[in-house]
Amino acid sequence: MRARHDRAMEQPAAAMVDGQVIHCRGSWTLPHLSVPEEQLRQLRAPKTRVIEYDLSGITAMDTGGAVLLQHSVERLRASGVRVTLLAPRPEFSDLLGLVQRHRDRLTGGAPPTPVPSIERYRHRIWRHWESDITGLAFLGETAVALLRAISRPGRIRWRSLLHVLEIDGVRALPITGLLTFLVGVVIAYQGAEQLRKFGTNIFIVDLVGISLLREIAPLIVAILIAGRSGSAYTAQIGTMRVTEELDAVRTIGISPMDLLVLPRVWALIIAMPLLTLYADVLGSVGGMLIAANQLNVSVPEFVARFEEAVPLRHFLIGIAKAPFFAVIIAMVGCYQGFQIQGGVDDVARRTTVSVVQSIFLVIIFDAVCSILLSWWDL
Repeated sequence: MRARHDRAMEQPAAAMVDGQVIHCRGSWTLPHLSVPEEQLRQLRAPKTRVIEYDLSGITAMDTGGAVLLQHSVERLRASGVRVTLLAPRPEFSDLLGLVQRHRDRLTGGAPPTPVPSIERYRHRIWRHWESDITGLAFLGETAVALLRAISRPGRIRWRSLLHVLEIDGVRALPITGLLTFLVGVVIAYQGAEQLRKFGTNIFIVDLVGISLLREIAPLIVAILIAGRSGSAYTAQIGTMRVTEELDAVRTIGISPMDLLVLPRVWALIIAMPLLTLYADVLGSVGGMLIAANQLNVSVPEFVARFEEAVPLRHFLIGIAKAPFFAVIIAMVGCYQGFQIQGGVDDVARRTTVSVVQSIFLVIIFDAVCSILLSWWDL
């Protein structure tokens, strides 16, 4: 919006102070506002607490000039100064009145009222409570869908399941094998430094075998899959939600649970025990190499001691944890994907939350299992 005269009459804008009067001159339009803006910014309230704006010298004014003038007047009035506008032209008066009526919209509104701390905590607790209820509802829906799929295997989308199994199982073999091999090397090397002092070199087999099979290998695999696959589930489903593909899927009568969640859950349930077994083997091989090089425990001696000192229950406990880890990772990844509401930023945030929550819940579950198995002398 603009109220102005002939362009030929335009001249540089200025705001000159003469005692209690501010003389506004020239063209108060956007291209000419830098000088008066700086002059008004340096203006200080007079001791008389009364000031007048002489607008008779303004030749042109647009919305930018009106907003600048209005801000200056409100700043002085806020400091207790009585401000009067002298001789504004009718069109300038209309523009200033329009800016006055819509100043909240132009300035972004009044600053928000500070929320008391107790109220903030209450809202935060309520949000967490709603999130927990939603998560439990998603867990129940997934459990029902899994039971329905078990009773009616024809509902399982085998092609999607095999595709996810290839991506999250077969393609995870290199990184899983390399990492667990190195972990086995580290455990054996650190143990060798201590066992050599007491001449108990052969017990390196017990250290590597029990720790890897029972705890470390399943946890390493779960953490890798949470970072590699759980985050991918959240990003994929979240992107489909942002681009409204999920709405299209529901429109044509396909359940997102059957299409997106169940294949991923089943694929991880199958892949995690196999990856854990693979990790057990490579981790033990890494420990075996260090035992042979650092402690003079030959490969036949290592294998013989392994069969004798590492009970089968440790291996079975580690394998038995893997499907539960798989369910946790797949459920958290898919759930966070369905919770995405915004755009790309929300996808990134939820992906991070998915990885953190998956790893946290996996470690909590593993700790609970360790306590219970200790009570049962297993």
